[in-house]
Amino acid sequence: MQQHPHTSRRRTGRLAGLTAALAAVVGLSTLTGPGAHAADNPYERGPAPTESSIEALRGPYAVSQTSVSRLAVTGFGGGTIYYPTTTADGTFGAIAVSPGYTALESSISWLGPRLASQGFVVFTIDTNTTLDQPDSRGDQLLAALDYLTQRSSVRNRVDSGRLGVMGHSMGGGGSLEAAKDRPSLQAAIPLTPWNLDKTWPEVRTPTLIFGADGDTIAPVSSHAEPFYNNLPSSLDRAYLELNNATHFTPNSSNTTIAKYSISWLKRFIDNDTRYEQFLCPLPRPSLTIEESRGNCPHTS
Repeated sequence: MQQHPHTSRRRTGRLAGLTAALAAVVGLSTLTGPGAHAADNPYERGPAPTESSIEALRGPYAVSQTSVSRLAVTGFGGGTIYYPTTTADGTFGAIAVSPGYTALESSISWLGPRLASQGFVVFTIDTNTTLDQPDSRGDQLLAALDYLTQRSSVRNRVDSGRLGVMGHSMGGGGSLEAAKDRPSLQAAIPLTPWNLDKTWPEVRTPTLIFGADGDTIAPVSSHAEPFYNNLPSSLDRAYLELNNATHFTPNSSNTTIAKYSISWLKRFIDNDTRYEQFLCPLPRPSLTIEESRGNCPHTS
C-alpha cells in the first residue's frame, strides 16, 4: 500500500491520523481484479459481482482443462476438470457435476468452463454406466471429489474444505444423496432432479433445487417440489422453477441456471456475501422464472 503523503506540521496529530485512516480505506477500496480479496474473507475470489458479470458466458478467470480417463480412476467414469489458470489467488473451491440417466458427460459439460471462469475448479464426470441410479451417482460424485482433491493433477489448486456437488436428473437426485452422505459439503445444486426418495431430513448442505414447469420426466409436483419441501426448514435452501422449460433444459447453456448457480456456489462455498444480493430477496417471476421459494436472508 502507498505511504500516506507528508502532512503539514500545522495540522493536528488527530487530523493526521484521520487522514491516514481515510487513505488506507481508499487504498483498499481501489483494489480490483481476480486477485483482490476482502480482508475478512480469505475465500473471496474475483472482483465484486454485477448482474452482467454473473450472466456472462465467461467470468474473470482464464480457464484450462484436463481430461481424466475412466481407466485412471476408480468409483466413477472419468471426466474433464476445468480450472482457473492462475496460481496467484491460492486455492479454489471445487464442484463435481453428474449427468443424468442414459446421458454422458457431454450433456452437462457447458457448466465446466462457465463455472470455472468464475473462480472454481469444476469436474464434469461420466458415470460408471449410463444406467446408474441416484444413490450410485451420489457415491460417484463423492469419489470424483476425492480424486480431485487427493490424486488429480490440479489437487494443489483445490481447497478440500470447500466442495460442492451438482447433477442433472438422476445426477440431481445423486447430488442430494451425496449431500446426505457427506454433510461437510458446502453446496448442492440438483438440476431437474429425479429420485424415488422424496424426504431429505438428513441434509445439512445448503441446497438450491431447479425445477422446470414443463418437466414430464421428473414433474416438479413429484420430484423437485417435494425434495425442497422435505429439506430441513432450518437449512439454507431455495427452489427455483424455470419457466417455459423442460426436463432437458439443463443440458444446454442457460443463463438463468448459470446466474443463480454461480451466486449459490459463491455464497456458500466461498462464504462470499457479495452474492447474497442475487439470491435475496428471492427472484421474482419473469420470462425465465415461473416461481421461487427459499429462506432469506441466509444464515450459514
